[in-house]
Amino acid sequence: MTPITQAAAIACITLGTGAAAVSVMNEDIPDMAVPEVAWEPGRDLDGASFFIQATLDNGAEGETDTLVFKDGAFMSMDCQKYCDFGFSDYQTWVEGDVIHFTTVATCPTAPHRVVWHGQVIGDAVTVEMSWTTRRWYWTHQITGMAQGTRLPATDGSVSG
Repeated sequence: MTPITQAAAIACITLGTGAAAVSVMNEDIPDMAVPEVAWEPGRDLDGASFFIQATLDNGAEGETDTLVFKDGAFMSMDCQKYCDFGFSDYQTWVEGDVIHFTTVATCPTAPHRVVWHGQVIGDAVTVEMSWTTRRWYWTHQITGMAQGTRLPATDGSVSG
């Protein structure tokens, strides 16, 4: 085979492989939507921590987490262990006795993004969340629901 024929063959294989890779890519999955309301910078939950038990759509059972609110910021202790998400600003809106909150946490070293939306009534919290991983060739998302209770002030304390 001549060098020109070899180059042409390599080009065809390369282009053909690239086209095949593009054809199997899936579409992006949007982040979980939260209500469109007049969200305010978070302060209403500062100093609170909640222990939650979650049900995820990936089949994982017995998932637990601690959610921490401090100085207008939110941290999931499990997300922190997994990818050093750190604290993320949170927002609230108050409706009677219900404090609604939302936040988006982004992993600084990997393409993970977690959207949280929850409601706190007294010492009880309910939460829905989505963990989305976006890579150039696929997007994967895990969603879940959780319920929990407020922890005593010392149990969920985290230095920031």
